[in-house]
Amino acid sequence: MTAYIVRRLLLAIPVMLLVATATFLLLHMTPGDPVAVLLGPDATTEQIAELRRELGLNDPIYIQYGRWLAGAVRGDLGQSIFLNKPVTIAIFERLAPTAQLSILASLVAIVIGLSLGILSAVRHGTALDLGAMLIAMIGISMPTFWLGLNLIFIFAVSFRLLPPQGYQPLHEGLWDNLSRMILPAITLGAGQGAFLARITRSVVLETLREDYVRTARAKGLSERRVLVGHVLRNGLIPITTVIGLTFAILMGGAVVTEQVFNIPGIGRLLIQAVLRRDFPLIQGIVLFIAFVYVLINLLIDILYAFLDPRIRYAE
Repeated sequence: MTAYIVRRLLLAIPVMLLVATATFLLLHMTPGDPVAVLLGPDATTEQIAELRRELGLNDPIYIQYGRWLAGAVRGDLGQSIFLNKPVTIAIFERLAPTAQLSILASLVAIVIGLSLGILSAVRHGTALDLGAMLIAMIGISMPTFWLGLNLIFIFAVSFRLLPPQGYQPLHEGLWDNLSRMILPAITLGAGQGAFLARITRSVVLETLREDYVRTARAKGLSERRVLVGHVLRNGLIPITTVIGLTFAILMGGAVVTEQVFNIPGIGRLLIQAVLRRDFPLIQGIVLFIAFVYVLINLLIDILYAFLDPRIRYAE
């Protein structure tokens, strides 16, 4: 197992390098000057040129890339142009809201996805199956921002049950924190829950047709024991894969939700960085999200061995 983990980590290096290179080149190929945005429209040509020289933006692109990459290897993602602080610190200051939102949204997705998927598979061909898959289709097709705005209108504006926007740190009160995270978590998790429901339905339906399931039923086991002990247990690997990838997607896809609900997370920080053309901050956030994807994929692969003892990784 140790050798396998080391190999996977080594294979992640070219992936991260490719992401870093593509992000750097795309940012420097697109029009726009962060110095002009920073100094404003009244800045003189001399002031812009002087600041560009101080920030190293006048250097050839390969020198800028080599300098940034050398720092990234050491864990130094550079200095944010607008925040005037290290990119690493800026990311970790915004990590808590995004991580909490992603965890809560994943829980929403799991509850919705497993419930609808199992119900649809067990009642295959009935009105419940059709209704559950219709709900899943609507959830997949529904734009995140549209759902978020409607939830705000219904639960915050019309019924005044929950706060419409904002974020309260967890240490300042559990309910104050959760009450502001319920609507964003539902908004972010609904679409992934609908996708998980379709996957769960397919996996459960396929497993229900296996010979060992028919044998279990022939032995007189209750439908509940067959479903829990045989069907779900043997279908855990593909479902776990989707759940793990769902968390990674939610972690990186919270941009719109954080903007709608005014949550000071990494997604909102990324939008601000893009609007300001803050190159080091954009590069750092994209690289961090890519690292989260790689790490979650590795954890999923390791989890396979615990879910299915038959899986062994060659040393």
